[in-house]
Amino acid sequence: MPQLSFFRIFLILIICVSALLFASPNFFYSMVDKKLNNPSQTSAWPNFMPLTLVKLGLDLRGGVYMLLEVKTDDVVKEKFDFLWSDIRKSLVKKRKELGSIRRIDSPSDQLKIEIGNQEGISFAIQEIEEFNSSTELFSSRWSGSVTRDLLEISSVDNTIIIKFSNEQMTALEKQVIDQSLEIIRRRVDETGTREPTIQKQGRKRVLVQVPGLGSSEELIALLGKTAKLTFNEVVSMDTSSNVPAKMDEKVVGSEQNKDLFFLLKKRPVVSGENLTNAQPSFDENGLPAVSFNFNPSAALKFGNYTKENIGSPFAIVLDDVVISAPTIRSHIPGGSGIITGNFSVEESNRLAILLRSGALPAEIEVLELRTIGPELGRDSINAGKLAALIGGLLVLVFMWLSYGLFGLFANVALMLNIILVMALLSILGATLTLPGIAGIVLTIGMAVDANVLVFERIKEEINKNSSIYNSIRIGYEKALSSIVDANVTTMIAAVILFFFGSGPIKGFSVTLGLGIITSVFTALIITRFFIDLYVLFYKPKVLRV
Repeated sequence: MPQLSFFRIFLILIICVSALLFASPNFFYSMVDKKLNNPSQTSAWPNFMPLTLVKLGLDLRGGVYMLLEVKTDDVVKEKFDFLWSDIRKSLVKKRKELGSIRRIDSPSDQLKIEIGNQEGISFAIQEIEEFNSSTELFSSRWSGSVTRDLLEISSVDNTIIIKFSNEQMTALEKQVIDQSLEIIRRRVDETGTREPTIQKQGRKRVLVQVPGLGSSEELIALLGKTAKLTFNEVVSMDTSSNVPAKMDEKVVGSEQNKDLFFLLKKRPVVSGENLTNAQPSFDENGLPAVSFNFNPSAALKFGNYTKENIGSPFAIVLDDVVISAPTIRSHIPGGSGIITGNFSVEESNRLAILLRSGALPAEIEVLELRTIGPELGRDSINAGKLAALIGGLLVLVFMWLSYGLFGLFANVALMLNIILVMALLSILGATLTLPGIAGIVLTIGMAVDANVLVFERIKEEINKNSSIYNSIRIGYEKALSSIVDANVTTMIAAVILFFFGSGPIKGFSVTLGLGIITSVFTALIITRFFIDLYVLFYKPKVLRV
């Protein structure tokens, strides 16, 4: 006779009850989603119940799809600009031997320096090579890590050509893309949007999918800005953009007054990278503004500058546009301040989000943009539900007609199997897509497949006139190897799809993989538990399968 230990019963009950508990919010999706989005509002959903919802993908919920390209060439150009500034300072000390030193036009991925005295070329290269292998290079404004001897230096006539090594270019490109991914993720998360998909596509592209967002305009406004904030010294102001600028100066327009231009020092006093916080606030006139705080080192630098430049204007520059140019009235210690401008409340909130999340290391370009309406998402859900319902009902009817009472046991286990899959999707935070629903439908078929193998083996043993319990035991033992083989090979396929697929393919692989685990559990443990209960309490003389 079968033995039902207390531990076995307790374990099965705990797993099934937990699955029902964690899957239950998905059967009241709108109610729980409302409670999640508005925790302060009263909701019919009990507070003691879990709030673990299955995340719905873009095809089920609607939202915005964007394909972005990161312009890494701009970063390389900027790095060569700063490198030229540092190298020039080093070479100017040797002007007597070198003659004139000037930068000439070159592609964005290299720096060309013309030396007046051609005989001094080898001496200039030697100086640059010493500079390249020294710690001076690390004092430049470089983001991320760099390696020594990262430059390739050559010469043609009286021109020195400097390039990055291939390894450094690859490392730089990867660094820019990784940094962009992280900042894009922060910006999207700051909006309160849940379950975004942000991943790298190819070498320079980023895929962004934000379910539940009705309009693409808000997302473009948030992701389209580089949000590079700098605080620069103002040299002069003019109504013309043709102001003569030195090598270390630049002309920048004003956001508030289109007819006003600022001549600024290129090197910022401090930059947005040094911010520790930024929040929307209001100025002394009650107008929207953004308050900010610097880290300790930048706070000291900012405080010293304001102390030494009382009465002078100070430019706050966002993406090469002066958004505010207040006059320094007093020493500003502590590293905190406020950015004022002609902001609306929404604009000040958006600027605060951009500054908190950090500046993108390079400009991004929108290559593809699609908005999927929630109506289309609801249609997809309804179509998926209908397919799963029809498939599930056909399977349930087939099992009942084919195996009678044992088929009903398999059907109950099958329904528990679906609940287990939903519970695991909720707990793991996996995203359900339309192909994911297809994975659940496939799981239904695979779950009964294992039961069919077991029941057919039991029938074979009954035909051999084995006892009832031996027929059940041997049937499960002989079917085990076939069940394991079939599910292991399918699991390997699911794992490969997960690691090498993307988007919908990954969603399909997740539900398929979870379904394999739960179907094996329900077929070998749950169905066996029902059969053992039946045999133990009813003690049938004949086993009809």
